[in-house]
Amino acid sequence: MADSESRSIPQLLGDFTSDLTALVRKEAELVRSEFSEKVHDVAKAGGEMAAGAICLLAALLILLQALVIALAKYMDPALASLLVGVVVALAGLFLLRTGGKTAKPSNLAPDRSLRQMEKDTQLAKEQVK
Repeated sequence: MADSESRSIPQLLGDFTSDLTALVRKEAELVRSEFSEKVHDVAKAGGEMAAGAICLLAALLILLQALVIALAKYMDPALASLLVGVVVALAGLFLLRTGGKTAKPSNLAPDRSLRQMEKDTQLAKEQVK
């Protein structure tokens, strides 16, 4: 307290400005770091989705071929192929939607940084009063 009372208003404003500048720099570093983390998460999710799709495709083709052959014993082979194809297409749509939710742009927002910046803004407003 005694130190702040002995300093002039321009010195206090200068200290405030430098502290605010340092705070903004640190917040910007936090935003960059968090954004980089989010981009990495999305890239990793995309890679996992692609690898999973490749593995599933190979196994699925073999299993579907066996299913069509088994169904062909009870119905027309063309109808069996159509039925299996529609079911597989629906399952594929479901999987694509599930993976796409991870890669939504709203998941890229640096939530923690934004909350911290709001707190810092409120604190700065209180300090100015």
